[in-house]
Amino acid sequence: MPGSLESVRRDAVRGAGAERGLCFHVIHGSFVDGCGIRTTVFLKGCPLRCLWCCNPEGQGALPELKYDAASCNGCGRCVDACQAGAITMSGADGRAVIDRSLCTSCGDCTGACHVGALDFFGEYLTVDELFEMVRKDDSYYLASGGGVTIGGGEPLFQPAFTYALMKKCQASCIPVAIDTCGYAVTEEQFQILREADLLLYDVKGLDPADHLRNTGVSNDLMLSNLAKLDDLGKAIIVRIPIIPGLTVTWSGAADLARFLAQLRSVQQVDLLPYHRYGDIKYERLGRPHELEAEPDAQELAEHVRRMLGSYGMNVQLGG
Repeated sequence: MPGSLESVRRDAVRGAGAERGLCFHVIHGSFVDGCGIRTTVFLKGCPLRCLWCCNPEGQGALPELKYDAASCNGCGRCVDACQAGAITMSGADGRAVIDRSLCTSCGDCTGACHVGALDFFGEYLTVDELFEMVRKDDSYYLASGGGVTIGGGEPLFQPAFTYALMKKCQASCIPVAIDTCGYAVTEEQFQILREADLLLYDVKGLDPADHLRNTGVSNDLMLSNLAKLDDLGKAIIVRIPIIPGLTVTWSGAADLARFLAQLRSVQQVDLLPYHRYGDIKYERLGRPHELEAEPDAQELAEHVRRMLGSYGMNVQLGG
């Protein structure tokens, strides 16, 4: 119907192809992050600062300089290129050292580095550019029941871009999953959750005070949004990072099971035991990893799996 709200919305989405978003990674042929074979798009920016975060390069809202010291050959070209004086060849091994307090992320050093030691976490792409990347896997989605997963970081952090990309995929019959912590403050952000084909919804603990201490944000809004989405009948996979003593405890597994058992739209629960795969990323960002200890999560994850299973839930380790 010409002039209707729906036609205006469709026109807005069509015109959003030039909308730019900041993406730090795209994985093709993933067998996790939802059902079937998927292409997962990782967008930068997140309101949380989880102590165990394995994608620290997804937290910041701007491109960040990545320095792989192991690849540096000590040529010194980056020193001459850096107008801010943030790079010196003062390393004991003759490699570059970056003063992050002086770095402006201008990118001059990356162009001067011929061995790939200096690069960026984060690249601006338009919706159309990113759509062309994910649509190449369309035959795999069709054959496997898969689709595109938009994660991060937190995809709701870039709502206009995420919404436009999601609608462009859906208009081409490509199902879209949103991998989210559920921190939807605005109606614009909640609309993304409401219109997604599948939600991968993080639950990082039930206690608000613990959640605030561990992530920097209370979970009140996230659990409230989860309940609203459950009432709407959205397809939801709950994801629980298993960080002993932080996101779940041995004694708290029963409370977690009772909470999730009340949700009617949860199709599956993925348990994600703690790992240290993100350590190298912290090094390349020049940042310390706040969670220095290495908790043994496997045994606790098995305990949680058995507890959730006793409530009749479909549970898997990983996902």
